[in-house]
Amino acid sequence: MGRIELDGLTRKYGDVVAVDGIDLDIADGEFLVLLGPSGCGKSTLLRLVAGLIPPTGGRVLLDGEDITHAAPARRDLAMVFQSYALYPHLTVARNIGFPLRAARLPRAQVRRRVAEVADLLELGALLDRRPRELSGGQRQRVAVGRAIIRDPRAFLMDEPLSNLDARLRQSTRAQFRTLHERLGTTVLYVTHDQVEALSLATRIAMLDGGRLEQVGTPTEIFDQPASVFVAGFLGSPPMNLLPARLENLDGRVRVRADGIEADLRPGEPDGSVEGVEARDVVFGVRPEHLRLTDGTGRAGTPVLRGVVRAVENLGAEEVAQCAVGGETVQFRGARPLGLAPGQPVQLATAPDHIHLFDRGSGRRLVWRPHPARTAPATPRA
Repeated sequence: MGRIELDGLTRKYGDVVAVDGIDLDIADGEFLVLLGPSGCGKSTLLRLVAGLIPPTGGRVLLDGEDITHAAPARRDLAMVFQSYALYPHLTVARNIGFPLRAARLPRAQVRRRVAEVADLLELGALLDRRPRELSGGQRQRVAVGRAIIRDPRAFLMDEPLSNLDARLRQSTRAQFRTLHERLGTTVLYVTHDQVEALSLATRIAMLDGGRLEQVGTPTEIFDQPASVFVAGFLGSPPMNLLPARLENLDGRVRVRADGIEADLRPGEPDGSVEGVEARDVVFGVRPEHLRLTDGTGRAGTPVLRGVVRAVENLGAEEVAQCAVGGETVQFRGARPLGLAPGQPVQLATAPDHIHLFDRGSGRRLVWRPHPARTAPATPRA
């Protein structure tokens, strides 16, 4: 078992609220990633769960047991640090087996468990080496092995791949996925890297300013961001977010701004769409969901008009920076896009790729591009 429940967990440093009343239920066997920018409170939250710092308020429960004030050694949680924290004078075998030796288990049992863990992590050939003789990826696997050998109820990982280069991060991510599938142990994982989060997590908890912005599967978080913050954080490049105005004109729901014409929903047969109030919104569309158009597409297709500022070569793809009104829109597509700086451009997208957010609160508005005849037409926060 390894269910972790956070109930109103809070941590303050004077007048600064680092973690603000977090409620989160991490299921047994789940790989939950805490994702957000530097300073959002994710590492502080992990340390609260580990018992390395005390909370100002709230509770931490492990399988229903309140461990809020339990010492770290009594929580049956294994921590994997960003810095590996290996003993430089000990061999790989002795680093991995250290928790069992500290618990005074028989030497034969320790050797057997070290061999099992080394085989699981493909470290068998490295057991006699010391940390200075290992690559970064190998050191990280040793640190994970030292956590695994304890057979904890959950793993807490604080940006464990941040010290690796891009190629090693990719291969180690794959090893982490395989390891989690084999062990089935609960993992609470901190990162600011969205690729890690999207590729590893069963669910993602997005944090900003110490508060939870959204919790959901990687698909839910990416395809239906709950706020402007989430939409602007995920994606490479991130979602285009433009100030606009939602209107109900001549029986059509439209979003208008300088350089934007978006008929989002046609009127009913009697020529009216009831309940849609004019409001300031943020209009969002991902760069990969845009396409070049001559403006003669089917009625109702949202169109952005602008001028190309620059084109960035990414190898298999290109990203065009386009001035639309007073804003910058990024368009990503297969290379070559056939665009040059100074060239007028028209970009279209499907209505169901449009995201709308309330301008004041930044929260997502729910709307249907093709509503059923009886469905309500009112966007709602």
